[in-house]
Amino acid sequence: MQEYIAEFTDYLIQTRNYSLHTADAYGSDLADFQNFWTEFNGGAADLQSLARIDTLGFRAWLADRQRRGLSFKSTARALSSLRGFYKYLAKHYGIKNDAIGLISSPKIPKKLSKAIDASDVADMQDAIRVIDDTEPWVAARDWALVTLLFGCGLRISEALSLTNADVAGAPETLRIVGKGSKERIVPVLPAVYKAIEKYTAIRPFGNASHDELFRSVRGLPMSARMAEKVIEKLRHYLQLPDYVTPHALRHTFATALLSDGADLRSLQELLGHSSLSTTQLYTKVNTAEIMDIYRHCHPRTVKD
Repeated sequence: MQEYIAEFTDYLIQTRNYSLHTADAYGSDLADFQNFWTEFNGGAADLQSLARIDTLGFRAWLADRQRRGLSFKSTARALSSLRGFYKYLAKHYGIKNDAIGLISSPKIPKKLSKAIDASDVADMQDAIRVIDDTEPWVAARDWALVTLLFGCGLRISEALSLTNADVAGAPETLRIVGKGSKERIVPVLPAVYKAIEKYTAIRPFGNASHDELFRSVRGLPMSARMAEKVIEKLRHYLQLPDYVTPHALRHTFATALLSDGADLRSLQELLGHSSLSTTQLYTKVNTAEIMDIYRHCHPRTVKD
Protein backbone atom coordinates (compact mmCIF):
# COMPACT_ATOMS: atom_id res chain seq x y z
CA MET A 1 0.00 0.00 0.00
CA GLN A 2 2.90 2.33 0.74
CA GLU A 3 3.88 2.64 -2.92
CA TYR A 4 0.32 3.63 -3.84
CA ILE A 5 0.25 6.22 -1.07
CA ALA A 6 3.49 7.73 -2.42
CA GLU A 7 2.05 7.69 -5.92
CA PHE A 8 -1.14 9.37 -4.66
CA THR A 9 0.71 12.18 -2.85
CA ASP A 10 2.82 12.83 -5.97
CA TYR A 11 -0.43 13.06 -7.93
CA LEU A 12 -1.79 15.62 -5.45
CA ILE A 13 1.30 17.79 -5.83
CA GLN A 14 1.92 17.50 -9.56
CA THR A 15 -1.60 17.22 -10.94
CA ARG A 16 -3.87 18.76 -8.33
CA ASN A 17 -1.39 21.51 -7.36
CA TYR A 18 -1.64 20.73 -3.64
CA SER A 19 1.07 22.15 -1.43
CA LEU A 20 3.81 19.84 -0.15
CA HIS A 21 2.52 20.39 3.39
CA THR A 22 -1.02 19.30 2.45
CA ALA A 23 0.19 16.28 0.50
CA ASP A 24 2.33 15.22 3.47
CA ALA A 25 -0.73 15.48 5.72
CA TYR A 26 -2.67 13.20 3.35
CA GLY A 27 0.22 10.75 3.35
CA SER A 28 0.37 10.75 7.14
CA ASP A 29 -3.37 10.07 7.40
CA LEU A 30 -3.15 7.18 4.97
CA ALA A 31 -0.12 5.71 6.73
CA ASP A 32 -2.13 5.79 9.96
CA PHE A 33 -4.93 3.83 8.28
CA GLN A 34 -2.44 1.39 6.76
CA ASN A 35 -0.88 0.68 10.16
CA PHE A 36 -4.29 0.17 11.75
CA TRP A 37 -5.62 -2.10 9.00
CA THR A 38 -2.49 -4.24 8.93
CA GLU A 39 -2.89 -4.98 12.63
CA PHE A 40 -6.70 -5.20 12.59
CA ASN A 41 -6.83 -7.45 9.53
CA GLY A 42 -3.83 -9.53 10.51
CA GLY A 43 -2.14 -9.09 7.13
CA ALA A 44 -0.70 -6.62 4.67
CA ALA A 45 -2.97 -3.86 3.39
CA ASP A 46 -2.83 -4.63 -0.33
CA LEU A 47 -5.20 -3.39 -3.05
CA GLN A 48 -7.41 -6.46 -2.86
CA SER A 49 -7.94 -6.13 0.88
CA LEU A 50 -8.67 -2.41 0.48
CA ALA A 51 -11.48 -3.27 -1.91
CA ARG A 52 -13.02 -5.68 0.60
CA ILE A 53 -13.07 -3.47 3.72
CA ASP A 54 -16.61 -3.05 5.02
CA THR A 55 -18.21 -0.36 7.17
CA LEU A 56 -17.23 -2.30 10.31
CA GLY A 57 -13.55 -1.99 9.38
CA PHE A 58 -13.74 1.73 8.70
CA ARG A 59 -15.69 2.41 11.89
CA ALA A 60 -13.19 0.36 13.87
CA TRP A 61 -10.44 2.67 12.57
CA LEU A 62 -12.43 5.76 13.60
CA ALA A 63 -13.04 4.25 17.03
CA ASP A 64 -9.33 3.48 17.36
CA ARG A 65 -8.47 7.11 16.60
CA GLN A 66 -10.92 8.23 19.27
CA ARG A 67 -9.33 5.87 21.81
CA ARG A 68 -5.96 7.42 20.99
CA GLY A 69 -7.36 10.84 21.84
CA LEU A 70 -7.15 12.29 18.34
CA SER A 71 -9.42 15.26 17.75
CA PHE A 72 -12.62 15.16 15.70
CA LYS A 73 -11.10 17.70 13.34
CA SER A 74 -8.03 15.53 12.78
CA THR A 75 -10.16 12.43 12.22
CA ALA A 76 -12.49 14.23 9.80
CA ARG A 77 -9.46 15.28 7.77
CA ALA A 78 -8.07 11.71 7.88
CA LEU A 79 -11.39 10.33 6.62
CA SER A 80 -11.38 12.89 3.81
CA SER A 81 -7.84 11.78 2.91
CA LEU A 82 -8.94 8.16 2.79
CA ARG A 83 -11.93 9.00 0.59
CA GLY A 84 -9.67 10.88 -1.79
CA PHE A 85 -7.30 7.92 -1.90
CA TYR A 86 -10.14 5.55 -2.78
CA LYS A 87 -11.28 7.87 -5.57
CA TYR A 88 -7.73 7.81 -6.91
CA LEU A 89 -7.59 4.00 -6.75
CA ALA A 90 -10.94 3.71 -8.51
CA LYS A 91 -9.85 6.04 -11.29
CA HIS A 92 -6.38 4.59 -11.87
CA TYR A 93 -6.65 0.96 -10.74
CA GLY A 94 -10.35 0.12 -10.87
CA ILE A 95 -10.40 -0.54 -7.11
CA LYS A 96 -13.83 0.40 -5.80
CA ASN A 97 -15.23 0.28 -2.30
CA ASP A 98 -18.75 1.62 -1.74
CA ALA A 99 -18.53 1.16 2.03
CA ILE A 100 -16.29 4.22 2.45
CA GLY A 101 -19.13 6.39 1.15
CA LEU A 102 -21.42 5.16 3.95
CA ILE A 103 -19.15 6.45 6.71
CA SER A 104 -20.11 9.83 8.15
CA SER A 105 -17.49 12.35 9.19
CA PRO A 106 -17.27 13.31 12.88
CA LYS A 107 -19.17 16.48 13.69
CA ILE A 108 -16.70 19.28 14.29
CA PRO A 109 -17.88 22.05 16.62
CA LYS A 110 -17.38 25.40 14.93
CA LYS A 111 -15.45 27.85 17.04
CA LEU A 112 -16.07 31.56 16.91
CA SER A 113 -13.15 33.55 15.59
CA LYS A 114 -11.63 35.91 18.12
CA ALA A 115 -10.64 39.38 17.09
CA ILE A 116 -8.24 41.82 18.72
CA ASP A 117 -9.31 45.25 19.94
CA ALA A 118 -8.18 47.96 17.54
CA SER A 119 -6.55 49.76 20.46
CA ASP A 120 -4.39 46.70 21.14
CA VAL A 121 -3.21 46.69 17.54
CA ALA A 122 -2.28 50.38 17.86
CA ASP A 123 -0.38 49.64 21.08
CA MET A 124 1.70 47.06 19.22
CA GLN A 125 3.60 49.80 17.39
CA ASP A 126 4.92 51.31 20.63
CA ALA A 127 5.64 47.83 22.01
CA ILE A 128 7.67 46.96 18.91
CA ARG A 129 9.80 50.09 19.35
CA VAL A 130 10.64 48.98 22.88
CA ILE A 131 11.23 45.30 22.10
CA ASP A 132 13.36 45.94 19.01
CA ASP A 133 15.02 49.16 20.19
CA THR A 134 18.53 47.95 19.24
CA GLU A 135 17.55 47.02 15.66
CA PRO A 136 15.47 49.79 14.05
CA TRP A 137 15.08 47.85 10.79
CA VAL A 138 13.68 44.82 12.67
CA ALA A 139 11.21 47.09 14.46
CA ALA A 140 10.17 48.54 11.11
CA ARG A 141 9.83 45.03 9.66
CA ASP A 142 7.66 43.81 12.51
CA TRP A 143 5.34 46.81 12.31
CA ALA A 144 5.09 46.43 8.52
CA LEU A 145 4.09 42.79 9.00
CA VAL A 146 1.47 43.61 11.65
CA THR A 147 0.08 46.42 9.50
CA LEU A 148 -0.12 44.18 6.43
CA LEU A 149 -1.92 41.36 8.26
CA PHE A 150 -4.34 43.74 9.96
CA GLY A 151 -4.83 46.07 6.99
CA CYS A 152 -5.31 43.43 4.28
CA GLY A 153 -6.56 40.37 6.15
CA LEU A 154 -3.86 38.10 4.77
CA ARG A 155 -2.92 34.67 6.01
CA ILE A 156 0.60 34.61 7.39
CA SER A 157 1.76 32.36 4.53
CA GLU A 158 0.35 34.84 2.01
CA ALA A 159 2.11 37.80 3.60
CA LEU A 160 5.45 35.99 3.77
CA SER A 161 5.24 34.91 0.13
CA LEU A 162 5.14 38.51 -1.13
CA THR A 163 8.21 39.72 -2.99
CA ASN A 164 9.62 43.20 -3.42
CA ALA A 165 8.25 43.22 -6.96
CA ASP A 166 4.74 42.63 -5.65
CA VAL A 167 4.74 45.88 -3.66
CA ALA A 168 6.94 47.97 -5.97
CA GLY A 169 5.29 51.25 -6.85
CA ALA A 170 2.70 50.83 -4.07
CA PRO A 171 -0.13 49.50 -6.27
CA GLU A 172 -3.67 50.04 -5.03
CA THR A 173 -4.28 46.29 -5.00
CA LEU A 174 -2.24 43.13 -4.51
CA ARG A 175 -2.73 39.83 -6.31
CA ILE A 176 -2.66 37.19 -3.60
CA VAL A 177 -2.28 33.47 -4.25
CA GLY A 178 -3.99 31.68 -1.37
CA LYS A 179 -4.96 28.14 -0.48
CA GLY A 180 -5.36 25.77 -3.40
CA SER A 181 -3.53 28.27 -5.64
CA LYS A 182 -6.70 30.38 -5.64
CA GLU A 183 -6.01 33.99 -6.66
CA ARG A 184 -7.76 37.06 -5.32
CA ILE A 185 -7.31 40.83 -5.47
CA VAL A 186 -6.87 42.67 -2.16
CA PRO A 187 -6.98 46.48 -1.78
CA VAL A 188 -4.09 48.03 0.14
CA LEU A 189 -4.38 51.08 2.38
CA PRO A 190 -1.76 53.87 2.16
CA ALA A 191 -0.87 53.24 5.82
CA VAL A 192 0.23 49.71 4.92
CA TYR A 193 2.61 50.97 2.23
CA LYS A 194 3.90 53.68 4.55
CA ALA A 195 4.99 50.98 7.01
CA ILE A 196 6.43 48.79 4.24
CA GLU A 197 8.38 51.67 2.68
CA LYS A 198 9.88 52.63 6.04
CA TYR A 199 11.01 49.05 6.50
CA THR A 200 12.46 48.54 3.02
CA ALA A 201 14.31 51.87 3.18
CA ILE A 202 16.48 50.70 6.09
CA ARG A 203 16.53 46.94 5.50
CA PRO A 204 20.18 45.80 5.20
CA PHE A 205 19.59 43.00 2.68
CA GLY A 206 17.02 41.28 0.48
CA ASN A 207 16.55 44.25 -1.84
CA ALA A 208 16.42 42.43 -5.19
CA SER A 209 13.04 42.57 -6.91
CA HIS A 210 12.56 38.80 -6.73
CA ASP A 211 13.54 38.59 -3.04
CA GLU A 212 10.86 37.89 -0.45
CA LEU A 213 9.70 41.10 1.21
CA PHE A 214 10.17 39.99 4.81
CA ARG A 215 13.64 38.86 5.89
CA SER A 216 15.11 37.32 9.02
CA VAL A 217 17.99 38.91 10.92
CA ARG A 218 20.32 36.59 8.98
CA GLY A 219 18.99 37.77 5.65
CA LEU A 220 16.95 34.67 4.90
CA PRO A 221 13.24 34.70 4.01
CA MET A 222 11.19 35.09 7.17
CA SER A 223 9.46 31.87 8.22
CA ALA A 224 5.95 31.48 9.64
CA ARG A 225 7.44 30.48 13.00
CA MET A 226 9.50 33.69 13.10
CA ALA A 227 6.36 35.71 12.45
CA GLU A 228 4.52 33.85 15.19
CA LYS A 229 7.33 34.68 17.61
CA VAL A 230 6.99 38.36 16.75
CA ILE A 231 3.34 38.30 17.82
CA GLU A 232 4.15 36.14 20.84
CA LYS A 233 6.61 38.75 22.12
CA LEU A 234 4.04 41.50 21.60
CA ARG A 235 1.37 39.44 23.34
CA HIS A 236 3.55 38.87 26.38
CA TYR A 237 4.75 42.48 26.52
CA LEU A 238 1.21 43.89 26.31
CA GLN A 239 -0.24 41.06 28.45
CA LEU A 240 -2.80 40.13 25.80
CA PRO A 241 -4.82 36.87 25.72
CA ASP A 242 -3.36 33.67 24.27
CA TYR A 243 -5.58 33.87 21.20
CA VAL A 244 -3.63 36.90 19.95
CA THR A 245 -1.75 35.33 17.03
CA PRO A 246 -0.93 36.38 13.45
CA HIS A 247 -4.21 34.79 12.37
CA ALA A 248 -6.12 36.84 14.95
CA LEU A 249 -5.07 39.96 13.02
CA ARG A 250 -6.85 38.50 9.99
CA HIS A 251 -9.93 37.89 12.16
CA THR A 252 -9.77 41.50 13.32
CA PHE A 253 -9.70 42.71 9.72
CA ALA A 254 -12.77 40.61 8.85
CA THR A 255 -14.75 41.52 11.95
CA ALA A 256 -14.07 45.23 11.49
CA LEU A 257 -15.28 45.17 7.87
CA LEU A 258 -18.41 43.24 8.78
CA SER A 259 -19.15 45.62 11.64
CA ASP A 260 -18.91 48.54 9.23
CA GLY A 261 -21.44 47.03 6.83
CA ALA A 262 -19.43 44.84 4.43
CA ASP A 263 -21.56 42.15 2.79
CA LEU A 264 -20.62 38.50 3.15
CA ARG A 265 -19.86 37.89 -0.53
CA SER A 266 -17.40 40.78 -0.66
CA LEU A 267 -15.79 39.65 2.58
CA GLN A 268 -15.52 36.12 1.19
CA GLU A 269 -13.60 37.45 -1.81
CA LEU A 270 -11.29 39.58 0.32
CA LEU A 271 -10.46 36.69 2.66
CA GLY A 272 -10.12 34.10 -0.10
CA HIS A 273 -12.58 31.65 1.46
CA SER A 274 -13.68 28.90 -0.91
CA SER A 275 -16.93 28.45 1.00
CA LEU A 276 -19.35 31.15 2.14
CA SER A 277 -20.11 29.06 5.24
CA THR A 278 -16.58 29.80 6.48
CA THR A 279 -17.13 33.52 6.08
CA GLN A 280 -20.50 33.27 7.84
CA LEU A 281 -18.69 32.43 11.08
CA TYR A 282 -17.89 36.13 11.30
CA THR A 283 -21.60 36.96 11.50
CA LYS A 284 -21.68 34.93 14.71
CA VAL A 285 -18.78 36.96 16.04
CA ASN A 286 -20.56 40.18 15.21
CA THR A 287 -23.83 38.97 16.74
CA ALA A 288 -21.98 37.97 19.90
CA GLU A 289 -20.52 41.48 20.16
CA ILE A 290 -23.94 43.06 19.65
CA MET A 291 -25.48 40.87 22.35
CA ASP A 292 -22.67 41.70 24.72
CA ILE A 293 -23.27 45.42 24.19
CA TYR A 294 -27.00 44.87 24.64
CA ARG A 295 -26.55 43.04 27.92
CA HIS A 296 -24.27 45.73 29.30
CA CYS A 297 -26.15 48.77 28.05
CA HIS A 298 -29.86 48.04 27.89
CA PRO A 299 -31.61 49.57 30.92
CA ARG A 300 -33.77 46.47 31.43
CA THR A 301 -30.68 44.34 32.01
CA VAL A 302 -29.44 46.47 34.92
CA LYS A 303 -30.17 44.72 38.15
CA ASP A 304 -31.52 46.62 41.16
